[in-house]
Amino acid sequence: MEDKMNIEFPESYPMAGGDGAHSYAQNSKYQRGYVEAAKEMIMEAIVKKFDIKTLSTPLNSIFVADLGCSTGPNTFLAVQNIVDAIELKYQSEDYCTREIPEFQVFFNDHASNDFNTLFKSFPPKRNYLAAGVPGSFYGRLFPKATIHIFHSSNSLNWLSKVPNEITNKTSPAWNKGRIHYTNAKKEVVEAYATQYAMGMESFLSARGEELVVGGMMVLLIAAVPDVILSSDFTICTHLELLESCLTDMEKMGLVSEAKLDSINLPLYFPSLKELMAVFERNRRFSIESIQELSLQDKQVSPQTLTLTLRAGLEGVFEKHFGNDIMDEVFDRYSKKVASTPIYLNLGHENQKTLLLSVLLKCKPND
Repeated sequence: MEDKMNIEFPESYPMAGGDGAHSYAQNSKYQRGYVEAAKEMIMEAIVKKFDIKTLSTPLNSIFVADLGCSTGPNTFLAVQNIVDAIELKYQSEDYCTREIPEFQVFFNDHASNDFNTLFKSFPPKRNYLAAGVPGSFYGRLFPKATIHIFHSSNSLNWLSKVPNEITNKTSPAWNKGRIHYTNAKKEVVEAYATQYAMGMESFLSARGEELVVGGMMVLLIAAVPDVILSSDFTICTHLELLESCLTDMEKMGLVSEAKLDSINLPLYFPSLKELMAVFERNRRFSIESIQELSLQDKQVSPQTLTLTLRAGLEGVFEKHFGNDIMDEVFDRYSKKVASTPIYLNLGHENQKTLLLSVLLKCKPND
């Protein structure tokens, strides 16, 4: 019998594992800023909108899932913020006579994620039970109507796969000589946008099945304005700079032309208009709020920026090029960043990346 929950296995792009110098665990301060910036919003949203009285399942236990957890430590901060907010709600006047349920937290990522590092770094003192759930969040992960709150930070910019058209030499969307859609021809941009929309629709459909009615979803997503000017700097600009490093290496014979032509980063940064369109097409959720977050640490060093990018992309690059060029390509990137200070100021007036916090609530089936 056909398994309708997982017909196609999406591609896997794990963050750098372990806890070494180039690991995600040691180089995810920027992503942690997302979680810290969203703390007050999450606290307020749960206190005001997480309606314990009307949830569709009895609350002997509350089930929380973090999607795209990687190896820590940011995931632990995120889920603790959620647990603390729910406990605060139970301690409020309306619910003070009720016993606080147990918390079960599920940490999800691809099966190739370094769960060993995640498990070894669990906080020794925590007020929740924990379990790992391997698998792509672009498909079903949990039984129907079981999860009360989903959280995902910095994960939904990763595509389920690279669009087929951009790797096909006979396609108008073949992305020769580029590693991303930034400043690429319109067919490439459209292929990325279509793939992103399809993935998000699958994501929302799966979560709509798994959430209890009244359950909530908190999504932290990097986005761009609806209109981008050539003078605007976004996170995509950093990928273009990284591309230039590979192009330089290809001219020097350090990277083959075929290898450069065939790599495409599975990352997409939607506009707010695109996000709204995806959410509105899916009728299982009401949009409770969309807020722009502001990071506290807006100035970073070339080394920090390089290590952050490497921790996220090394897995993709190493799988495609092998390990030999890793130090060379990121050393070149670091030098180029250092020579262009605007890249280091995340709060610069031309820095147009939007850090969005999206709050969705699960509605009853029509």
